[in-house]
Amino acid sequence: MLLNKVFALSALSGTLLSAQNAPAPHEPIPTIASSASAEAKFTPDRATISISVQTKATTAAAAAADNAKKQNAVLTSLRALGLTNTQLSTTGYSVNPEYRYDPNRPPTLTGYTVTNTVLADIHDLKQVGKILDTALASGSNMISSLDFYSSNTDSARQQALTDAVMKARSDAEVAARAAGGSLGALMHLSVGGAASPQPPRPMYAAKALASSVPETQINPGQQTLTVSVSADWRFNPGH
Repeated sequence: MLLNKVFALSALSGTLLSAQNAPAPHEPIPTIASSASAEAKFTPDRATISISVQTKATTAAAAAADNAKKQNAVLTSLRALGLTNTQLSTTGYSVNPEYRYDPNRPPTLTGYTVTNTVLADIHDLKQVGKILDTALASGSNMISSLDFYSSNTDSARQQALTDAVMKARSDAEVAARAAGGSLGALMHLSVGGAASPQPPRPMYAAKALASSVPETQINPGQQTLTVSVSADWRFNPGH
Protein backbone atom coordinates (compact mmCIF):
# COMPACT_ATOMS: atom_id res chain seq x y z
CA MET A 1 0.00 0.00 0.00
CA LEU A 2 2.84 2.38 0.91
CA LEU A 3 4.64 1.45 -2.31
CA ASN A 4 1.57 2.35 -4.35
CA LYS A 5 1.35 5.78 -2.69
CA VAL A 6 5.02 6.45 -3.31
CA PHE A 7 4.59 5.46 -6.97
CA ALA A 8 1.54 7.69 -7.33
CA LEU A 9 3.36 10.61 -5.74
CA SER A 10 6.35 10.03 -8.00
CA ALA A 11 4.13 9.94 -11.09
CA LEU A 12 2.36 13.13 -10.02
CA SER A 13 5.70 14.86 -9.40
CA GLY A 14 6.85 13.81 -12.86
CA THR A 15 3.68 15.19 -14.42
CA LEU A 16 4.06 18.51 -12.63
CA LEU A 17 7.71 18.72 -13.62
CA SER A 18 6.89 17.98 -17.25
CA ALA A 19 4.20 20.65 -17.26
CA GLN A 20 6.61 23.18 -15.78
CA ASN A 21 9.28 22.36 -18.35
CA ALA A 22 6.89 22.34 -21.34
CA PRO A 23 7.39 25.31 -23.68
CA ALA A 24 4.82 28.06 -23.45
CA PRO A 25 2.34 28.13 -26.32
CA HIS A 26 3.29 30.59 -29.05
CA GLU A 27 1.40 33.83 -28.97
CA PRO A 28 -0.44 34.55 -32.24
CA ILE A 29 1.47 36.82 -34.59
CA PRO A 30 -0.42 40.08 -35.08
CA THR A 31 -1.20 40.63 -38.75
CA ILE A 32 -2.93 43.09 -41.02
CA ALA A 33 -4.91 41.89 -44.03
CA SER A 34 -5.39 44.04 -47.11
CA SER A 35 -6.73 43.62 -50.62
CA ALA A 36 -6.76 45.72 -53.75
CA SER A 37 -7.38 45.56 -57.48
CA ALA A 38 -5.99 47.44 -60.46
CA GLU A 39 -6.79 47.76 -64.15
CA ALA A 40 -4.71 48.06 -67.29
CA LYS A 41 -5.84 48.89 -70.80
CA PHE A 42 -4.75 47.01 -73.89
CA THR A 43 -5.58 47.15 -77.57
CA PRO A 44 -6.90 43.94 -79.17
CA ASP A 45 -5.02 42.63 -82.17
CA ARG A 46 -7.29 39.73 -83.12
CA ALA A 47 -10.98 38.97 -83.56
CA THR A 48 -13.42 36.08 -83.84
CA ILE A 49 -16.62 36.11 -85.87
CA SER A 50 -19.44 33.55 -85.66
CA ILE A 51 -20.64 33.07 -89.24
CA SER A 52 -23.80 31.04 -89.82
CA VAL A 53 -25.76 29.70 -92.73
CA GLN A 54 -29.42 28.91 -92.03
CA THR A 55 -31.56 27.05 -94.55
CA LYS A 56 -35.13 25.74 -94.60
CA ALA A 57 -36.80 22.97 -96.62
CA THR A 58 -39.68 20.54 -96.40
CA THR A 59 -37.34 17.68 -95.49
CA ALA A 60 -34.29 17.56 -93.25
CA ALA A 61 -32.18 16.09 -96.04
CA ALA A 62 -33.06 18.87 -98.45
CA ALA A 63 -32.36 21.57 -95.85
CA ALA A 64 -29.02 19.95 -94.99
CA ALA A 65 -27.98 19.64 -98.64
CA ASP A 66 -28.80 23.27 -99.35
CA ASN A 67 -26.97 24.31 -96.20
CA ALA A 68 -23.85 22.34 -97.10
CA LYS A 69 -23.74 23.92 -100.56
CA LYS A 70 -24.02 27.46 -99.19
CA GLN A 71 -21.63 26.95 -96.28
CA ASN A 72 -19.03 25.45 -98.62
CA ALA A 73 -19.30 28.57 -100.76
CA VAL A 74 -18.79 30.74 -97.68
CA LEU A 75 -15.72 28.78 -96.59
CA THR A 76 -14.24 28.89 -100.07
CA SER A 77 -14.60 32.67 -100.19
CA LEU A 78 -13.02 33.03 -96.73
CA ARG A 79 -10.07 30.84 -97.68
CA ALA A 80 -9.60 33.03 -100.74
CA LEU A 81 -9.02 35.94 -98.33
CA GLY A 82 -6.18 34.03 -96.69
CA LEU A 83 -7.90 32.33 -93.77
CA THR A 84 -6.53 28.85 -93.12
CA ASN A 85 -8.40 25.75 -92.00
CA THR A 86 -7.00 26.21 -88.48
CA GLN A 87 -8.68 29.62 -88.41
CA LEU A 88 -12.05 28.22 -89.46
CA SER A 89 -13.73 25.83 -87.04
CA THR A 90 -17.29 24.53 -86.86
CA THR A 91 -18.84 25.51 -83.54
CA GLY A 92 -22.47 24.53 -84.10
CA TYR A 93 -24.73 22.43 -86.31
CA SER A 94 -28.42 21.90 -85.68
CA VAL A 95 -31.45 20.43 -87.44
CA ASN A 96 -34.80 21.54 -86.06
CA PRO A 97 -38.34 20.69 -87.18
CA GLU A 98 -40.72 23.57 -87.89
CA TYR A 99 -44.41 23.35 -86.98
CA ARG A 100 -47.55 25.32 -87.76
CA TYR A 101 -49.90 25.77 -84.85
CA ASP A 102 -53.60 26.13 -85.67
CA PRO A 103 -56.39 26.57 -83.11
CA ASN A 104 -57.96 23.33 -81.94
CA ARG A 105 -55.64 21.23 -84.08
CA PRO A 106 -52.47 19.27 -83.41
CA PRO A 107 -49.23 20.88 -84.63
CA THR A 108 -48.50 20.37 -88.32
CA LEU A 109 -44.95 19.69 -89.46
CA THR A 110 -44.07 22.22 -92.15
CA GLY A 111 -40.37 21.57 -92.69
CA TYR A 112 -36.92 21.71 -91.17
CA THR A 113 -34.36 24.39 -90.39
CA VAL A 114 -30.64 23.63 -90.53
CA THR A 115 -28.10 26.01 -88.99
CA ASN A 116 -24.36 25.62 -89.52
CA THR A 117 -22.04 27.97 -87.61
CA VAL A 118 -18.33 28.47 -88.24
CA LEU A 119 -16.00 30.50 -86.02
CA ALA A 120 -13.45 32.56 -87.95
CA ASP A 121 -10.31 33.47 -85.97
CA ILE A 122 -8.90 36.62 -87.58
CA HIS A 123 -5.28 37.64 -86.99
CA ASP A 124 -5.39 40.86 -89.00
CA LEU A 125 -8.01 43.31 -87.78
CA LYS A 126 -7.87 45.19 -91.06
CA GLN A 127 -9.61 42.18 -92.61
CA VAL A 128 -12.60 42.10 -90.26
CA GLY A 129 -14.88 44.31 -92.34
CA LYS A 130 -13.98 42.58 -95.59
CA ILE A 131 -14.50 39.14 -94.06
CA LEU A 132 -17.94 40.13 -92.81
CA ASP A 133 -18.97 41.47 -96.20
CA THR A 134 -17.51 38.49 -98.06
CA ALA A 135 -19.25 35.97 -95.82
CA LEU A 136 -22.62 37.65 -96.32
CA ALA A 137 -22.15 38.03 -100.05
CA SER A 138 -21.22 34.37 -100.50
CA GLY A 139 -24.15 32.81 -98.65
CA SER A 140 -24.08 33.51 -94.91
CA ASN A 141 -27.33 34.97 -93.62
CA MET A 142 -26.52 35.33 -89.93
CA ILE A 143 -23.53 36.83 -88.08
CA SER A 144 -24.21 36.01 -84.44
CA SER A 145 -21.20 37.59 -82.71
CA LEU A 146 -18.01 39.57 -83.14
CA ASP A 147 -15.38 39.44 -80.38
CA PHE A 148 -12.00 41.13 -80.07
CA TYR A 149 -9.06 39.80 -78.06
CA SER A 150 -5.32 40.18 -77.65
CA SER A 151 -2.76 37.53 -78.50
CA ASN A 152 -0.50 38.75 -75.66
CA THR A 153 -1.67 40.47 -72.48
CA ASP A 154 1.42 39.71 -70.35
CA SER A 155 2.66 43.31 -70.22
CA ALA A 156 -0.76 44.71 -69.28
CA ARG A 157 -1.30 42.02 -66.64
CA GLN A 158 2.12 42.60 -65.05
CA GLN A 159 1.44 46.34 -64.83
CA ALA A 160 -1.97 45.76 -63.25
CA LEU A 161 -0.46 43.25 -60.81
CA THR A 162 2.26 45.70 -59.79
CA ASP A 163 -0.30 48.46 -59.20
CA ALA A 164 -2.58 46.15 -57.20
CA VAL A 165 0.23 45.00 -54.87
CA MET A 166 1.36 48.60 -54.31
CA LYS A 167 -2.20 49.62 -53.44
CA ALA A 168 -2.57 46.72 -51.00
CA ARG A 169 0.73 47.58 -49.30
CA SER A 170 -0.14 51.28 -49.10
CA ASP A 171 -3.48 50.49 -47.46
CA ALA A 172 -1.81 48.14 -44.98
CA GLU A 173 0.79 50.77 -44.07
CA VAL A 174 -1.93 53.33 -43.38
CA ALA A 175 -3.80 50.84 -41.22
CA ALA A 176 -0.65 49.94 -39.27
CA ARG A 177 0.17 53.58 -38.52
CA ALA A 178 -3.41 54.26 -37.49
CA ALA A 179 -3.18 51.32 -35.07
CA GLY A 180 -0.06 52.78 -33.48
CA GLY A 181 2.48 50.43 -35.00
CA SER A 182 4.30 49.73 -38.23
CA LEU A 183 3.97 47.31 -41.11
CA GLY A 184 6.20 44.27 -41.10
CA ALA A 185 7.08 41.64 -43.68
CA LEU A 186 4.67 40.13 -46.17
CA MET A 187 3.42 36.76 -44.91
CA HIS A 188 0.97 35.69 -47.63
CA LEU A 189 -0.09 36.95 -51.05
CA SER A 190 -2.75 35.60 -53.39
CA VAL A 191 -3.42 36.85 -56.92
CA GLY A 192 -6.60 36.65 -58.95
CA GLY A 193 -8.30 38.35 -61.82
CA ALA A 194 -8.63 38.01 -65.56
CA ALA A 195 -9.17 40.02 -68.69
CA SER A 196 -12.50 41.75 -68.96
CA PRO A 197 -13.20 41.86 -72.68
CA GLN A 198 -16.01 43.78 -74.26
CA PRO A 199 -19.20 41.74 -74.52
CA PRO A 200 -19.84 40.05 -77.85
CA ARG A 201 -21.32 42.35 -80.43
CA PRO A 202 -24.45 40.73 -81.89
CA MET A 203 -24.72 41.25 -85.62
CA TYR A 204 -27.50 40.11 -87.89
CA ALA A 205 -27.53 40.82 -91.60
CA ALA A 206 -28.87 39.41 -94.83
CA LYS A 207 -27.05 38.76 -98.07
CA ALA A 208 -29.09 41.39 -99.87
CA LEU A 209 -27.72 44.09 -97.61
CA ALA A 210 -24.07 43.18 -98.16
CA SER A 211 -23.95 44.21 -101.82
CA SER A 212 -25.72 47.54 -101.31
CA VAL A 213 -23.34 49.15 -98.80
CA PRO A 214 -19.61 50.03 -98.76
CA GLU A 215 -17.15 47.81 -96.92
CA THR A 216 -18.08 47.48 -93.26
CA GLN A 217 -15.87 49.54 -90.94
CA ILE A 218 -14.92 47.96 -87.62
CA ASN A 219 -13.23 49.67 -84.65
CA PRO A 220 -11.98 47.29 -81.93
CA GLY A 221 -11.36 50.04 -79.35
CA GLN A 222 -9.61 49.10 -76.10
CA GLN A 223 -10.25 46.44 -73.50
CA THR A 224 -9.61 46.33 -69.77
CA LEU A 225 -7.72 43.73 -67.78
CA THR A 226 -8.29 43.57 -64.01
CA VAL A 227 -6.03 41.93 -61.41
CA SER A 228 -6.88 41.59 -57.72
CA VAL A 229 -4.64 40.65 -54.79
CA SER A 230 -5.11 39.73 -51.14
CA ALA A 231 -2.24 40.01 -48.68
CA ASP A 232 -1.39 39.33 -45.04
CA TRP A 233 1.34 41.41 -43.41
CA ARG A 234 3.07 41.16 -40.05
CA PHE A 235 2.02 43.99 -37.73
CA ASN A 236 4.65 45.46 -35.41
CA PRO A 237 2.82 46.99 -32.41
CA GLY A 238 4.11 50.26 -31.01
CA HIS A 239 5.74 50.40 -27.57
